[in-house]
Amino acid sequence: MANIRDLKKDINYVLGDIIEAVYIVDAANNKPDSKEGAKIIDSAIETFDDLIAKVNQRSVENRPAHLKSVKAELEKKGAALIEQLNKLG
Repeated sequence: MANIRDLKKDINYVLGDIIEAVYIVDAANNKPDSKEGAKIIDSAIETFDDLIAKVNQRSVENRPAHLKSVKAELEKKGAALIEQLNKLG
């Protein structure tokens, strides 16, 4: 398992890129602050907060397995957000 710092960076980069893409799609469609885009951004922020809290949990039995599951959850939720983003454009 990669170190915790790298996992936190991955979470930040993936979700940050999704948020940035929402702004780009909204700007390209001349729909600044669209409701659909705001929902995606809110979901990305909630996902970020949830995943960082899980990474910071220290009272788990098998920490490497726990961190691996957090990484898998990032991939799953990130893909779902990207799918929503693709429907936005």
